[in-house]
Amino acid sequence: MNKAANYTVVLANTEVVVIKDLGPWDEHRTVTNDAEAVVAEMMLVLRGRRLDYIDSAGDRATILIKDGKFAGFAPHQH
Repeated sequence: MNKAANYTVVLANTEVVVIKDLGPWDEHRTVTNDAEAVVAEMMLVLRGRRLDYIDSAGDRATILIKDGKFAGFAPHQH
């Protein structure tokens, strides 16, 4: 089993917090594969803001959160 996702905050404003998946993926799970734990870690930071992430392929998407828990993914809305 790989270690927890390794990511960093690359943007935080009044609407969104954006994190970037750092890897290395032979040692760490991706944000996509560790989304439940990532959401749990980020809840205190988010304070109602949207959580976007830049995945291991460089694509940006939104992590959906409902009642403080991971609820799926959605395409990034520009």
